[in-house]
Amino acid sequence: MVLNIYTVLAITIYCMVMLGIGLLAFRTANSNINGFLLGGRQVGPATTALSAGASDMSGWMLMGLPGAMYLGGFDTLWIALGLITGAWMNYIVIAPRLRVMTEMYDDALTVPTFLGRRFPDKQLSLQLIAGATTLVFFTFYTASGLVAGGKLFEAMFGTSFALGAFITASIVVAYTFVGGFLAVSVTDFVQGVIMFIALLMIPIAATLSFDGVGEVNSIALSQIPSLSESLSSVTALGLISALAWGLGYFGQPHIIVRFMAIRSVSEIPKARRIGMFWMTVTLTGALLTGFVGVAYVTKFGTGLTDPETIFIHLAQVLFHPLIGGFLLAAVLAAIMSTISSQLLVSSSALTEDIAKAIPSMSFNSRTELLVGRLGVIAVAVAALLLSLASADNVLTMVSHAWAGFGAAFGPLMIASLCWPKTTGTAAISSMLSGGTVVIAWIYGPFTIGGVATQGVIYAMVPGFLVSTIILVVVSKLTFNAADLSRANDSIDLLKQQIKTA
Repeated sequence: MVLNIYTVLAITIYCMVMLGIGLLAFRTANSNINGFLLGGRQVGPATTALSAGASDMSGWMLMGLPGAMYLGGFDTLWIALGLITGAWMNYIVIAPRLRVMTEMYDDALTVPTFLGRRFPDKQLSLQLIAGATTLVFFTFYTASGLVAGGKLFEAMFGTSFALGAFITASIVVAYTFVGGFLAVSVTDFVQGVIMFIALLMIPIAATLSFDGVGEVNSIALSQIPSLSESLSSVTALGLISALAWGLGYFGQPHIIVRFMAIRSVSEIPKARRIGMFWMTVTLTGALLTGFVGVAYVTKFGTGLTDPETIFIHLAQVLFHPLIGGFLLAAVLAAIMSTISSQLLVSSSALTEDIAKAIPSMSFNSRTELLVGRLGVIAVAVAALLLSLASADNVLTMVSHAWAGFGAAFGPLMIASLCWPKTTGTAAISSMLSGGTVVIAWIYGPFTIGGVATQGVIYAMVPGFLVSTIILVVVSKLTFNAADLSRANDSIDLLKQQIKTA
């Protein structure tokens, strides 16, 4: 088929570029473990911003969100609003403090390592628990990306699902293994640009097929509820659930690690402006893709069996096959950007947070690099096997990981960076309680008014709330003068460095 030939060409060019970036980043990644895991803390603001955005959104940006808009209409706006608010607060609250304090605490290279050094009386327990939590959740998260990659190759080329998942894993592992964090960040930057262009082109091109915007609105609103209908029908719990997505940002290791690697804390405001502009435009483009897509399918009768493929459908019917192939590469870009970030964070959890936290384990510089690279392969293999074994339900299982990470790490990250009275005992209690509540809320046999708890309100809300309450109460019961003095010294130094920057 002509379309398949052009698509193969576009995907091949894209994959070659990603592998080329990995090779170019090898020198930095091969210098030491800091270079492999954080790019030597020399990443620029634009790369930081688009890398954080691309690793955050994944295929959900190009498939899930347009599909939700296609089916449900303007109810999806609340999730987008929650995400934008949460991302902005992440840049304000977490980014500058985490950049300074991770370097201050003996150049901590991962979030669990930082937490362990921030609370030295519980260092071993914190690193092991936080590292294990990160490793487990991200193995499932990575598996979900491989499932998406397998289904994408299956849909585009007619390959088997297993082959598609294997190809996706092989490409991502190759450039992550060779180039480490710098390769992941630069490829994420390129992938972010591709996603940005694609989400502008698709809704604009589709709109030009109509006799003006008025016709698009008229046809689309005959199929989905209008904005006024959505506003009148939204419930308080439904609104809270949608907006609560934003709380997840504070606890996502693959996103906040970008802030640790930026060149200087003084460049974070620039990264914030770039990142928020990118996010606002791409989220708007994703929503418009679903909105214009429902009008296009209705008017032209092109047929669509799966609403989550509306982006792919429009790319195929609106553009020359070569251009359509590059637009379809945006879907693969979104999938790969998140998988690579999760692989690297999972590898760091295995090497820096678990292996090195054990007193009997010792590494020299070359061994650290080798273990870090082998960690990438180990997690990828585990995720690939999981995706092949659970291709039908793994996406559902890991869809709750955002809430799990947000509740387990979110309140703790805010407190450890902003509240000197936080204690190590409270940190462990908060992390365990938040994650436990989310799991129980989703999978437990609990109901409210005969409805499963997950169907009443998003698990992030009770998980984040319980985690925060536990953290505050236990901190007040367990803090001592030594903890407070050490934390105050760190906060004072942090303020001085941010002010100087």
